[in-house]
Amino acid sequence: MSDLPGQTTSEGAPPGHQQGPQPPVAQHGGSGPSGPRAGFWQRFAALLLDGLILAVPSILVVIALGSDGIANLITTLIGIAYYVYFEGGPTGQTLGKKALGIRVYDFRGGGGSIGHSRALVRYLVRIVSSIPLFLGYFWMLWDKEKQTWHDKAAGSVVVPVDAYPV
Repeated sequence: MSDLPGQTTSEGAPPGHQQGPQPPVAQHGGSGPSGPRAGFWQRFAALLLDGLILAVPSILVVIALGSDGIANLITTLIGIAYYVYFEGGPTGQTLGKKALGIRVYDFRGGGGSIGHSRALVRYLVRIVSSIPLFLGYFWMLWDKEKQTWHDKAAGSVVVPVDAYPV
């Protein structure tokens, strides 16, 4: 390899260019996940924080409109907008995930954001994950890649930010 203009290194970067931290290399043939994953309690705490954050506008809507169907629709739309915007955004972090140092990460496409359309799928399948006694959430406890049902549907994993920086 030479440092002539227009050439790149084997990693695809121009010569002399320092690349940022790279995600850990997948472990093949093991029984564990292919890289670091957020733990159950980290994810639970982030979900709890997000629930508390979403409770504020929901309470305000109910106070303003009463507890009718319109208020329920508005609070549902607020929740969808919150999760789709933040989890589908460039960081893949809701405010709760940010506080816990975890993020939603694209498992199918080799990293980065899952985008807003897959974040919507992820949100909708979260509802399905909760129906049979939250089995879809607990699924991560025995899944090789530590994925919930909504992770599987969206092709995502939840990872620690220090292992997979934004």
